[in-house]
Amino acid sequence: MFIPTQTAQDLQWFFLLKRDKMSSVTLKNVKKTYDNNKTVINNINLEIKDKEFLVLVGASGCGKSTLLRMIAGLEEISDGEIYIGETKVNNVAPKDRDIAFVFQSYALYPHMTVRENIAFGLKMRKTPKAEIDKKVKEAAEILDLGEYLDRKPKQLSGGQRQRVALGRAIVRNPKVFLMDEPLSNLDAKLRVQMRSEIKKLHERLQTTFIYVTHDQTEALTMGDRIVILNNGDIQQVATPEEIYNNPQNTFVAGFIGSPQMNFINGKDLGLDENILYGIRPEKMTKPDGDIKLTVDIDISEMLGSERIAYFNIGDKKCSAKFDADVKIGKTLEISVCSSDLYKFNPETGERI
Repeated sequence: MFIPTQTAQDLQWFFLLKRDKMSSVTLKNVKKTYDNNKTVINNINLEIKDKEFLVLVGASGCGKSTLLRMIAGLEEISDGEIYIGETKVNNVAPKDRDIAFVFQSYALYPHMTVRENIAFGLKMRKTPKAEIDKKVKEAAEILDLGEYLDRKPKQLSGGQRQRVALGRAIVRNPKVFLMDEPLSNLDAKLRVQMRSEIKKLHERLQTTFIYVTHDQTEALTMGDRIVILNNGDIQQVATPEEIYNNPQNTFVAGFIGSPQMNFINGKDLGLDENILYGIRPEKMTKPDGDIKLTVDIDISEMLGSERIAYFNIGDKKCSAKFDADVKIGKTLEISVCSSDLYKFNPETGERI
């Protein structure tokens, strides 16, 4: 994988990139409304820190890719202000924003070699040939693409193509990397590998990454902070640990976690009827729980080291997570600690 050793050339490249330039991104009251008066981004305020790895996550249609494209200048904003560093970029062309965009589809030129694809942006900027050659070689070494420089994209695997797209971004030495679901076209095993590699790349380059995904696992494992979006609104901005352990509302609680958090009416737990309670599946089987229920199992699934049981509590579908060696019959004794319960307003969904 790339970054295998700290060679002298690698270090030279590292310190070249780690130059003193602010790469924070600030969004102030940013909105996006289309001509049919459909609003897809609602008054977003967000401060992305210099050198931060920020992940925008949400379901399809929540506005995350639109927001990324507005930062890039590929989509006009309807209202508000966007700053990169201290520069307001509302009316700055994408090529002048000092950003690099990595697309979901790789966006490689099929008739060009890997070398030519990586060098394309530099060539368009009339960078001297010697400098282009040097930067392409260094990027290829970091991304473990040296032996593929003379191949065409069709001769590469999906993971190799994605590395070429990353290489094309790296050589520009931008203030900000923008990535729009770059791993969604890869198989599961390769996605895991590339998650690790992109995270290492961020640590190496020491610049700001803004990463869009619909995959909660990518968000939790990669982000310094996560922004959860729903219908054009920010639901919560926090570290992965804070998002998982202290969700602000039922949307965040239900979106992050697999299986998702269980939501149970208070009356079905023998508690306050006017409160909706939430509890993670892994917390449903505490032997010392003070709340005990017997439930009928609908189905159980064996998932490697874990087993998931599905059942209803009242009118809510729920699940419990066990070690794989636990035997599950037709009924199950559920044991829950009151201290593991989250309280939500059943009308607004907000955390109590």
